[in-house]
Amino acid sequence: MPSLSLSLSLSLSLPPPLNNNKRFELRRAISTLDPARDPHHLLKSCIRSRNFALGKLLHRKLTESQLVLDSPLLNSLITLYSKSGQWQQALSIFQSMDPTMRDLVSWTAIISCFANHRMHRRSLSTFIQMLRTTHFYPNEFSFTASLRSCSNAEFFSTGLAVFGFVLKTGYLDADVCVGCALIDMFVKGGGDLGSAFKVFDKMPERNVVTWNLMITRFVQFSYNDDAFHLFFSMVESGFSPDKFTLSSVLSACAESELLALGKQLHSWVVKSGMGLDVCVGSSLVDMYAKCGADGSVEDARKVFDRMPERNVVSWTAIIVAYVQGGLEQEAVGLFDEMIRGYVVPNYFTFAGILKACTNLPDFGLGEQLHCQSIKLGISAVNCVGNSLVNMYARSGRMECARKCFDNLFEKSLILCDMAVDPNARNLDSEDDTFNLETEGTGNGANAFTYGSLLSGAACIGTISKGEQIHAKVLKSGFGNNLFINNALISMYSKCGNEEAALRVFHDMEDRNVISWTSIISGFAKHGYATKALELFREMLEAGVKPNGVTYIAVLSACSHVGLIDEAWKHFASMRHVPRMEHYACMVDLLGRSGLLSEAIEFINSMPFPADAMVWRTFLGSCRIHHNTKFGEHAARKVLELEPHDPAAYILLSNLYAAEGRWDYVAAIRKSMKLRKLTKEAGCSWIEVENQVHKFHVGDTSHPEAQKIYDKLDELALKIRNLGYVPNTDSVLHDVEEELKEQFLFQHSEKIAVAFALISTKKPKPIRIFKNLRVCGDCHMAIKYISVVTGREIVVRDANRFHHFKDGKCSCNDYW
Repeated sequence: MPSLSLSLSLSLSLPPPLNNNKRFELRRAISTLDPARDPHHLLKSCIRSRNFALGKLLHRKLTESQLVLDSPLLNSLITLYSKSGQWQQALSIFQSMDPTMRDLVSWTAIISCFANHRMHRRSLSTFIQMLRTTHFYPNEFSFTASLRSCSNAEFFSTGLAVFGFVLKTGYLDADVCVGCALIDMFVKGGGDLGSAFKVFDKMPERNVVTWNLMITRFVQFSYNDDAFHLFFSMVESGFSPDKFTLSSVLSACAESELLALGKQLHSWVVKSGMGLDVCVGSSLVDMYAKCGADGSVEDARKVFDRMPERNVVSWTAIIVAYVQGGLEQEAVGLFDEMIRGYVVPNYFTFAGILKACTNLPDFGLGEQLHCQSIKLGISAVNCVGNSLVNMYARSGRMECARKCFDNLFEKSLILCDMAVDPNARNLDSEDDTFNLETEGTGNGANAFTYGSLLSGAACIGTISKGEQIHAKVLKSGFGNNLFINNALISMYSKCGNEEAALRVFHDMEDRNVISWTSIISGFAKHGYATKALELFREMLEAGVKPNGVTYIAVLSACSHVGLIDEAWKHFASMRHVPRMEHYACMVDLLGRSGLLSEAIEFINSMPFPADAMVWRTFLGSCRIHHNTKFGEHAARKVLELEPHDPAAYILLSNLYAAEGRWDYVAAIRKSMKLRKLTKEAGCSWIEVENQVHKFHVGDTSHPEAQKIYDKLDELALKIRNLGYVPNTDSVLHDVEEELKEQFLFQHSEKIAVAFALISTKKPKPIRIFKNLRVCGDCHMAIKYISVVTGREIVVRDANRFHHFKDGKCSCNDYW
């Protein structure tokens, strides 16, 4: 895609479309080649009006007329074919010109042609060829095109050389477009927002496009406070914000959860008459969805319903808003309404609705969407592929998750290899055809490609793939990219290697709120609350303002270790209005600590009605502490809000089973069957030598099944000798005690551990992943197994990480 500056420049420079009379006059002049009309003027008119078909007709008429075409005409033809997407024809015209006819405009036109088609190597080699073989000096258009080709990691070092050239020639002080191109080069090529701002600060002349570009780049890097400061400076300098300005600043409000400022901007939008703009409307929908104090989407929906025009962006914004608000069923309904309205979903729509399917869960609909994405050819697009990986991993279908990830991973690595190919080719070489075709597709690995791949690796827990991507990142020159480093922290944390995540964090030259939040959240989920809170204090001392997600991580850290007073302190100190997720964290903290009465009082004192997530959290605590009375109340609340939620039935069933009330268990199971609600099947998986092995309870399908069960028998004997006693409370079936013990040793996490022990060697840690909460007996057994084997065992369940070593777990048996 072109840069924002280029998009805005084009939109501002294009004249209004020709009316029918002018189009007819232009066509008649071309068809007759009226000598009174200047062919050059006609061709320019075709380019300005983007009527490329008429321009090509004029070219054919000129060829048939046997007229000798001069340089201005040929230059315009190069531009015509370049802008119509036919770079080969543009190159053919350039190469057919006698070298003496090629002027600076000719060279600039072909350099721009290659840059516009993302053929960066070709663009730069042509720029260098012009410098070496002609006496022409680059102008602002030559510099702008060349700098656009340097706006990537591969050619960033070349861009620095061009930057030096620009400084010497004085074009930074003379041309706004060159300044904008330099800003994009520093941001996209080197991830260097500081240098980009220095360029912006030194520009003696700025227009609205320049301000918009710099504000947008700040927002993209999550430097929202800087974006706000720049926005206010823009207004104070006498510039009127346009729809692009407001869309960017509204996005910053959404990320920073600044509802008050967002509402002020909304008023500005209405007063300025930009409320009808579809882009601004979509940004308002997103802002209200993310800034709602209770996570509701009521205000977002009001904005959406009042929009006179809606496009795929608007629909996607409201669908994602409902998904973020936990209203997945409503999101599916909106998606259906969108389709019936003949609005074609884009990548982000698919990503959002697939997340809804994952959360519901409705894996049947997810599979239908997967098929549809394959038909549309977008199943391997980063955000869609990543959502598919997450959905299948959540459903326990690791084979499908791995296939989706490998499809995404392998295609992206091919693109990565193209991007780092050091072989430059000669401009006029016939061997360059393949290189041009691959570049001309517009594909290439960028920061978002790598970020999506790392997120996919994190979903299925494939750390070896994550490490390979990390190596590619370093090879491709993205090692200092803020976005990618944040994704690396998240990947290593979610794959159970918090030490590697911390190394990435410490090696970062620049950090933003996402960096700090990711590392704090990682340590919280691994049970290292002290370290998480220490990092939070360092974040505050560094002057980085926490956002709502940061506080969720901090409160979760307190919850995992029972730091009640610490949690209350942080909850009270939040500068944002607490959202539903923050209240859920406090309910979890009180519930896990056994303070069930205090938890329910807290729920009743909330400034808005508790949603199903809060009651489900409380129900889980009732199950841990065997409080049936409160558990039944919580289950009723969940089912009032989400009648088809199987989790409430299952948690209540488990509560009754723990008390031996099997008639109640049977009644709940019958009720679920009548409602066609199914329990998510538990499974565990482990990656060994780049292959994911998945196990279900009592699984005998693995080729190494006999060896696995022999190992389990051996482990059972050894840990019993150390004092292990099976916790049959974890068996939720009414069977004999002896059979319960047999069931316990057929749990998927124990099978996965046994397989790991016969497949891997010391000192490599064993990393197991489970889609549900690890059971109490498995937790106890794995502690003993870590002693008898001398191995470190890391288990990631649905809630958190457990690091087992020398008979102890990082959760201190508090989960």
